[in-house]
Amino acid sequence: MLNDIEIAQQAKMKKISAIAKDRLGIPEDELEAFGHYKAKISLPYLHTLKEKKDGKLILVTAISPTPAGEGKTTTTVGLGDALNLIGKKTMICLREPSLGPVFGMKGGAAGGGFAQIVPMEDINLHFTGDFSAIALAHNLLAAMLDNHIHHGNALKINLKSIQWKRVVDMNDRALRKITVGLSDSKNGFPRESGFDIIAASEIMAIFCLATSMEDLKKRLGQVVVAYTEDEKPVLAKDLKAHGAMTVLLKNALAPNLVQTLENNPAFVHGGPFANIAHGCNSVIATKAALKLADYVVTEAGFGADLGAEKFIDIKCRKAGLKPSATVIVATIRAIKYHGGAELTELTTENINALDKGLVNLERHVENITKIHSLPCVVAINKFTSDTPAEIELITQRMKKLNVKIVLASHWAEGGKGAVELAKTVVEICDLTTPALQFAYEDKDTLMEKINKIAKKIYRAKEVTADDTILAQIKNLQDKGYGHYPICVAKTQSSFSTDPKLRGAPTDHIISIREIRLAAGAEFVVMLCGGIMTMPGLSKVPSAEKIDYVDGKVIGLL
Repeated sequence: MLNDIEIAQQAKMKKISAIAKDRLGIPEDELEAFGHYKAKISLPYLHTLKEKKDGKLILVTAISPTPAGEGKTTTTVGLGDALNLIGKKTMICLREPSLGPVFGMKGGAAGGGFAQIVPMEDINLHFTGDFSAIALAHNLLAAMLDNHIHHGNALKINLKSIQWKRVVDMNDRALRKITVGLSDSKNGFPRESGFDIIAASEIMAIFCLATSMEDLKKRLGQVVVAYTEDEKPVLAKDLKAHGAMTVLLKNALAPNLVQTLENNPAFVHGGPFANIAHGCNSVIATKAALKLADYVVTEAGFGADLGAEKFIDIKCRKAGLKPSATVIVATIRAIKYHGGAELTELTTENINALDKGLVNLERHVENITKIHSLPCVVAINKFTSDTPAEIELITQRMKKLNVKIVLASHWAEGGKGAVELAKTVVEICDLTTPALQFAYEDKDTLMEKINKIAKKIYRAKEVTADDTILAQIKNLQDKGYGHYPICVAKTQSSFSTDPKLRGAPTDHIISIREIRLAAGAEFVVMLCGGIMTMPGLSKVPSAEKIDYVDGKVIGLL
């Protein structure tokens, strides 16, 4: 069996200009091509589409991730191909992969098997340079902040209050805490700082939530980098940095157009993680796709407790989006893992483990259908080891929740393996009018918001924080940031903050460890448990297997 990169390297791609013109009606003059197979769509052209009717939005999410894998991106691609196969004009909207996971755990993030986006190597590596532009804009602000201090600190910035770190697109735990400002001369101002991964940068969040160049510049100007000695916020516009930052991002803000293995159009734009950021592709790409297609399939990162919650409570709230259908992705192997089975046992029938593990899927379904009031279908990525008894158990458990399950084989068969899933999604879109409920209201206080997410979505008993954190939350509330949504940063592996707690733990405690104001992105980040905004590499990182041999990239999976 060919692996992912071998399948991608044999793809018969069409020129991106033909995809744009023939499938989407976009003139070639409105493209900025990056070679033959990827291009950016001009923002002025997208502005001309604003009066067109929107298509239907389909959100793909998943159960809590496991080492066995679930295949959420693969399902997004397979479903998009299947919808096109049954005659529905469909676009896919995905995030751009970060080099951190590509060289760390994942080894690639462009789908898998015969449900991939291509050119896979380009997308997984440098692509069109968006991440580089975001890093440069972020680090320019850091450099201008330190430069301002070096040249006299006219704004009277309290050095102990500086919260703007630097970023790099790599998993590098050695950079979590560093000392900057060391100097042999009297002009040095040593202080503790650190690096985050680009996916956790507020500039990434701003990039993905901005609706135009004007909105981008305004949001960049609002970024809070530090506080003065009398506790007033110091903004990027106070440092006169936001104009140059906008210039660095002006080309990147246009969405990237690529294609699937079956030559269907896909936007791949922006890339915040869902465990440490808000986990959704750009608003600009999503809104553009809704004007260009009748159906748009997008994904939210990790499990529905993280990605889908933030997609709804941050992205939909801010951009006025409303999904017509939701797909929750699972595998029988992953469900058995949540039921206590070990990785070596997942291909053996285990009704007991499956029965116990189904509580994870059930909770995600309940959250989507009851708390967020969205219709959903469960997509089971089928493996040859799945048995009729296991499939029947899942079917019966989902029937009790009035939710249909569909077995899909798009990984092995491409779009035709997800035709039944596509027909089910169309049926949901045509027959239902989703109400879409948020987990909390704008008027709720910041503490009320985190408590509602913790108790409604995670089923926690309580939220705790030390006096310093509680004072910071009160200060943000008092300073007028209380109406902002919150972005919870926690482990993706569990409903709790303990990645070892599988299944659907209840009555656990959510402990807030750190608070970060993202005034440009217009949300407040609450870091819970041991989550880090700079990941580390695993003991055997994927980078050890990635190589260039005989003119070809290998190991990029």
